[in-house]
Amino acid sequence: MPASSPWLAFVLAALAAIGPFSIDTYLPAFPAIGESLSASSVEIQQTLTSYMATFAFMVLWHGALSDRFGRRRVIIVAMVMFALASLVCAAAPSIGWLWAGRGLQGMSAGAGMVVGRAVVRDIFDGAEAQRLMSRVMLIFAVAPAVAPVIGGALLALAGWRAVFVFLAAFGALLAFMTWGFLPETLPVAARHPLHPVTLGRAYTRVLGSAAFVLLAGAVAFNFNGFFLYVLSAPVFLMKHLGLGAQQFGWMFMPAVVGMMSGSALSGRVAERWHPRRTIATGFAVMASAAVLNLLVSGLLTPGLPWSVVPIVIYTFGMALSMPSLTLLALDLFPARRGLASSCQSFLQVGINSVTAGGLAPLCWSTPLLLAAGMASFLALGGLAFFSWRRRYAAAA
Repeated sequence: MPASSPWLAFVLAALAAIGPFSIDTYLPAFPAIGESLSASSVEIQQTLTSYMATFAFMVLWHGALSDRFGRRRVIIVAMVMFALASLVCAAAPSIGWLWAGRGLQGMSAGAGMVVGRAVVRDIFDGAEAQRLMSRVMLIFAVAPAVAPVIGGALLALAGWRAVFVFLAAFGALLAFMTWGFLPETLPVAARHPLHPVTLGRAYTRVLGSAAFVLLAGAVAFNFNGFFLYVLSAPVFLMKHLGLGAQQFGWMFMPAVVGMMSGSALSGRVAERWHPRRTIATGFAVMASAAVLNLLVSGLLTPGLPWSVVPIVIYTFGMALSMPSLTLLALDLFPARRGLASSCQSFLQVGINSVTAGGLAPLCWSTPLLLAAGMASFLALGGLAFFSWRRRYAAAA
């Protein structure tokens, strides 16, 4: 497939979508899984923690493996493993088996996102890279809207186990798409050995870079402001807004419209706006959304559409800023893009894991606490970016 092919963005977006599909598709099935496996709501919530913890660990390695063995091979093996792990989940006789299957899913799901980002920077630089990254995000943004709708339909049609059978088929399809349509973008001459000393130095250099940690932290905290609502969706939508298991689209579809719009604008302004202007504009939009969310949650009775509108605005600003923040972080280590992408994902998913395991249950009891959580994560993201801007922007 030529680098300029429109199919390239579609394949990369589909690979990145394995993450939201792994989480959002089975959210409507939480009550049914708990009833079927005689598990409490906290035990069901820990299936997210199991997934996120192994995801966070393995994303440290997907990029390094792709720097050694090439991009395509790592993705294909990971997607086959994901398909098999999904079948373990589908056949789980107890909550312990479901934890194990979700852990195996987490070990493999991150390869598409991590290695895909490295593919973008293998092929393009500058504004062209931002345009491709924005196109990938534009297509990828459909996943959080489609996934819970598919999950709700499968739950009603065939029960919760059908959700994981669907994920197994999706993983197998991604392995085939990678084999048939994704070019190898890392030449053999540019690959790095997996020598432990060399790897240790590389990880230390990347994770020891304050500039990298600040940029990657900004991406992670900004995303977590929205991800908090994804993790809390069963409670937020079904308890606070009074919606059913087949009505998760009321939040996810508008949020995706915001993400798609922000990604589209990021691509359009790639050559006209400096990346720092794009990022600052995204932060201004997210800040407006966070303030509106606090006001709506504190002053109005939860309901549609006012409880969802701030989330839509937030995702617009998040998607506008994310491509530029990501590329600025990866550009710090041009010879180790795969490993740098792994480190960026590790920081993001590590924060997501903490939120899934502890912060989300603390925040989802009231809409106001969820709004405060969003605002707090945005404040941390803003602090990270503006600290980078004050200390390192001139050098970049």
